[in-house]
Amino acid sequence: MSTKHLFLISIFKKISLFGIIGVFLLPFANAEALEIKSFGHSSFLVKGGGHSVLLNPFKAVGCAAGLIEPNVNADIVLASSNLVDEGYWNKNGVFFVNPGSYLFGGLKLEGFSALHDRDGGRRFGYGTYWQWNQGGLNFVHLAGIAGSLNDQDKLNIGRPDVLFIAVGGGAKVFSAQEASVVLDQLKPRIVIPAQYLSNTVSKRSYKNCDQTGIQPFLDATKHIENRKVGKKYLLPKNLPNKTIINLMY
Repeated sequence: MSTKHLFLISIFKKISLFGIIGVFLLPFANAEALEIKSFGHSSFLVKGGGHSVLLNPFKAVGCAAGLIEPNVNADIVLASSNLVDEGYWNKNGVFFVNPGSYLFGGLKLEGFSALHDRDGGRRFGYGTYWQWNQGGLNFVHLAGIAGSLNDQDKLNIGRPDVLFIAVGGGAKVFSAQEASVVLDQLKPRIVIPAQYLSNTVSKRSYKNCDQTGIQPFLDATKHIENRKVGKKYLLPKNLPNKTIINLMY
């Protein structure tokens, strides 16, 4: 076989190889970006990676009064409890509220039980916090609990890439200082505060709410960078290694 023929065969093999590699890389090149949408209180929609996950849909009562109730279609709905301000749902989507391990549409969901109050569960019982991997990121939703995290909780959670955490205090969720301690323990990359009083809602709507606004949490986390990202947030491809608080209002 001539040198010319050998050269052509070599080129053809390289082109074929790159074609095969391109087929495998194409899904990653076209991977869907992860987007988070905030509805206020402790409710968010996480879309991307082939899934849409709705967190803590609510009825606009109590500390969620004055907000617009989520009205979206989601594949999966995760709730902290059956209380109407964090587990009210009568639409489409598979609804999970009880602790346990679940697999739905290839997405593994882990629900863990924790105290919903600081009185050993005597007032509000237990809430469920959630951990799942979506689009290659470790998501954790810690709204709906008030009891401190123990060593087993920390093992369950790992290091969150995205952490939703209640910060408004009151009887059912972390106070600003308690939430700050959790951040120091878990060292998440992206923090999204939840369950605090909105500045855009009339204070008259909150007559039956014992939570605070966001400022006490910002005061308790002065050592952590924070930024406003609005009610819709597209997660960057490369997350920071340090902790950053993203305010979704």
